[in-house]
Amino acid sequence: MLTWSRSSTRMLLRHDTNILSKKHSEGLTKSYSQRCRVHSSKVSSKKSPLGIFSSIRKRPVEYATIPAVAAFVGLTTNWMGVKMLFYPIEYIGTEWYRPSMESPHGLFGWQGVVPCKTERMAGRLVDIVTKRLLSLDEAFGRLEPNVLGKLLLPAVETQIERDCGKYWALVIRPVLPYLLYHLLVGLQVEINTVLDLRGVVLSAFVQDKEVLVELFQKVGRVELDFLVKSGLWFGAVLGLGQMAAWVKVPRPWTLPVAGALVGYVTNWIAIKLLFEPAEPVLVGPFRIQGLFESRQNEVSDEFGDFMSTRVLSSQRLLEDLASGGDDGDLHAFLRRKLPYPIPNHILSAAVEAIRNVATKPQDYPHVHSYVSQRLDIEDTLAARLKLLSPTDFEDLLHPVFQEDEITLIACGGVLGAVAGAAQTRLGWGGPTATIRAIVTLCVVGVSSAAFYLFEGGDQEEEQELEKVVEVQQVTVAPKPKLRRRNTIVQRLE
Repeated sequence: MLTWSRSSTRMLLRHDTNILSKKHSEGLTKSYSQRCRVHSSKVSSKKSPLGIFSSIRKRPVEYATIPAVAAFVGLTTNWMGVKMLFYPIEYIGTEWYRPSMESPHGLFGWQGVVPCKTERMAGRLVDIVTKRLLSLDEAFGRLEPNVLGKLLLPAVETQIERDCGKYWALVIRPVLPYLLYHLLVGLQVEINTVLDLRGVVLSAFVQDKEVLVELFQKVGRVELDFLVKSGLWFGAVLGLGQMAAWVKVPRPWTLPVAGALVGYVTNWIAIKLLFEPAEPVLVGPFRIQGLFESRQNEVSDEFGDFMSTRVLSSQRLLEDLASGGDDGDLHAFLRRKLPYPIPNHILSAAVEAIRNVATKPQDYPHVHSYVSQRLDIEDTLAARLKLLSPTDFEDLLHPVFQEDEITLIACGGVLGAVAGAAQTRLGWGGPTATIRAIVTLCVVGVSSAAFYLFEGGDQEEEQELEKVVEVQQVTVAPKPKLRRRNTIVQRLE
């Protein structure tokens, strides 16, 4: 009996222990499941839109630094991208790993895209001017040989007397007016063999790269300004998404990745809005067109003004006409047209007289005024440029952005990633010190405001410089007042 009782007791205790152990295990499992459900609900609530909004409301100042910094990054990256298009004029840095002389970048160096590829871009502009806009036969056909001959007569007489002596000046003076008339009539017929229009335009850009830079900056001033300032607004809007991403996934890589995306997309959108769509598209009561194409009339006037004063001016045309001296095309033309009793030194003096007229416009203002009026380069270029289709007109400026466009966009992405990494490293943009966030907002705000003031001052200085250049040139008519239309979307009347 005793043995049975002890054995039975052991069995009963073992049974009870098993039951208690099982219940305890079930309780632990139930408690763990409940905790998981609670944690899961907290995580899901944080990742929901309401959870994100709630997190931002708790620390609005800290989180506000994310879109603020994104806006500033968009502004500065676009500004830097525009500067990289045009500057520096000459390559700065080492030549290590620079693929070719037409590559703007090396491993540690950079040259502006436009100055680096001047010949290629100038060639495309020359094709537009010489094939679609201007004909030398037509332009020089407007000159009246008898009027121009009388204007050139004093300069030619003075030069012959200076180079050949008073005797030859007395001998040739009676027939010189007739000879000049005869030569100018023949020059109108053979102008394309004596003056190379393509060479004049190309040399103007290639010899001085700043001329091409100034041309693109003038005709694309509105577009370039839009490209820079749009970075601020696009950056701010995309920065809101960057802020939500940080709240939802607060990882060390979140802000750098989102910042790179903001910088890349900001540049890409801005460039697309400049030129697309080329042809106007009707969307309800609105007409949507690329900003550059929508300003075709205004840009055409500015292009004609620049080309007539800086590239195809009367000074430059006459100087190129007289280039080469005794070995030039003008000297060869005079030799073909004049009888051999007239010696070569007379012809050389005549060529030198034309060169003096070209290089000293202040001494011969009436010659330049007349030539500029009759050639009418400005109005001819502007009128025919307005007649081009929007797609053909786009070729005037778009090549600037097409060349190394991906480099400029990628630059925005890289700088955006750097800014995001800095935010993460320094604790800006999350649950960090409010004072640091306030300082960040102040710095970004002041920097953006200073940028706008600085850019406004630069534009005023550029306009004053243009006025000085125009005063130095021989002008014949007041400059037209341009009415700009700086909108991409226009409401139909």
